[in-house]
Amino acid sequence: MKARFLTLATLCSILALVMTWSMNRSAKIDASDVTFPPQHSRLVVQTPQGDREYVLHVPTYCNNSTSSPLVIMLHGFGGTSVNALQESQWSSKADKESFIVAYPEATRPNKNMPPNFRKNPQSWNDGSDRFHASTEKINDVAFIDAMIEQISQIHAIDANRIFITGFSNGASMTFRLGAELSHPIAAIAPVSGTCWIEKPKPLHPISICYITGMADSLNPVNGGYPKLAFGGKEQGRPKPPVRAFIDAWVKSLECSAEPLRDDVSNGIHTQVFGASKQNSEIMFITVEDLGHHWPGGVSQLPSLIVGKPSNKLAATDLIWDFFKSHSASKH
Repeated sequence: MKARFLTLATLCSILALVMTWSMNRSAKIDASDVTFPPQHSRLVVQTPQGDREYVLHVPTYCNNSTSSPLVIMLHGFGGTSVNALQESQWSSKADKESFIVAYPEATRPNKNMPPNFRKNPQSWNDGSDRFHASTEKINDVAFIDAMIEQISQIHAIDANRIFITGFSNGASMTFRLGAELSHPIAAIAPVSGTCWIEKPKPLHPISICYITGMADSLNPVNGGYPKLAFGGKEQGRPKPPVRAFIDAWVKSLECSAEPLRDDVSNGIHTQVFGASKQNSEIMFITVEDLGHHWPGGVSQLPSLIVGKPSNKLAATDLIWDFFKSHSASKH
C-alpha cells in the first residue's frame, strides 16, 4: 500500500481542530484580555521590520534591587505566547525560583489578523526554509536581540544568566539563536525540535540541554519526513538525524567526542558531553515512548495526532536546573 501524503494545509486543518479541542479543555488565557495572569504584560519592541510583540512575566519577588536571570520561551509552529505559557508552565517555575520569563510572538502571514493555527499560523524563521517566515526573510534573530536589550533596560537582568528554550519550531529557532546570537546567551534548551544549521559556529561559548521523544513522529530521531501518529506524512525538506546535529554541536563547542556520562533510568537516556576548553557542556536526553509534547507539561494536543505525552521527566524543572548550573562568564 502506498503511503498517504498530507498537504501542509490538510495537516494544519487537522491540528487546528484538535488545538481547539485541547484549548477548550484547559483554562483559557488571552494575553490581550484583562484576565491574563498577574505580573504578565504584553510589550512591543521596534525592529527594522516593524513592531514585534512579546509577553513578559515578572514575579513579585523580582525587583531592580538585585539582578534576575531571564528565560526566553519560544512557542511552536502555529502557537502563541499563551500556548507556550500553558504547556511549559515556565511562569509558575519563575514564581518559585525568582527569575523573569519572556514569551515572544513569532510572525504570521497576515499581521493585520489575529493568529489562527489553520488560517494564519505563526512561525519562526528557524533556517529550515519552511513557512512564511522564511519566504518573507523575517529576521527573528534581530527581534530576539532587540527584545533582550529592551528587557534589560526595563529590568535588572543578570547578563551572565540569559537563557533560551523552545518547543518544536521554537526549538529549531532556539538552535539558530544559539548559533547566531551567542553573545548574550549562557545556555539554550531546545525541546522536540531540529537544528537546521549544519555547521554551527557560535562566536561565544554556550551550553546546550536537548530533549526529545523516541516516539516523536514529527521530530523523528533518525531523521526524515515528519509523520502523524495515525499515518501519513508531509512532503518537503527531510529533517537530519538528531545524532547528526548533536555531534555537530559537540564538535563546534569542542566537547568530548565520547560522553562523560551515559545512563538509562526509567526510560530516560541521558548523555553528557563536557570537558570543553570553552567551559561548554551538552546534555542530550531522549525519553522513551514520548511523542511531540513538552515532557511533564500541559499537553496542547492529544496522542491521536502527535503521539503520547509522558510524565517520566519534567522538562521545565530539569532545564531550569541545567540553566542554574551554566551561567556565562563572557560579560
